[in-house]
Amino acid sequence: MSTLTAPSRSAGTAAALRRLYFVRFAFAIVWALVTLPMASKLSPVVVVLLVLYPLFDVGAALVDAKASRRTGSPALLYVNMAVSLATALGVGVAGASGIPAVLRVWGAWAVVAGLVQLIVAVPRRKMGGQWPMILSGGISTLAGASIFTSAGADDPTLSSAIGYAVPGAVFFLVSALRLGRAARQD
Repeated sequence: MSTLTAPSRSAGTAAALRRLYFVRFAFAIVWALVTLPMASKLSPVVVVLLVLYPLFDVGAALVDAKASRRTGSPALLYVNMAVSLATALGVGVAGASGIPAVLRVWGAWAVVAGLVQLIVAVPRRKMGGQWPMILSGGISTLAGASIFTSAGADDPTLSSAIGYAVPGAVFFLVSALRLGRAARQD
């Protein structure tokens, strides 16, 4: 007699996170490729693209929170959603003040989002595929401080803020690939 067993809660979460991480990778790469050529000047199109990135993060955190309810509290993901939403609004307002203001908002967001990512990923280590997220959270925190500081440069550009998406995308890809094994476990 054969019995079917449902995948474990951790495997279900791993599969959902794997799909989400692939989507986040693709979005970040496409966003950076579209936005980076326009980094020297703050046009209305660039402001819209800069607002779009943290709004996408809100949606991604919502998907993550839904998937994570099975394995733990998504409270920090709700914090991330609030911070990313505030960032989108802040970037929109800062866009009227110039590149330094945008860099300060973006840098502060990267610091907070990185810390949240780090704190969320550490307990998920046992699921697998989270070391890239832990590294990404730490690097995001450091990069955010650098972006914030770059606002005081003589001729600041948005390239550091936009370039911030590329390593994050790579970490999402690596994590998604590593989650493959955890997603297949029963």
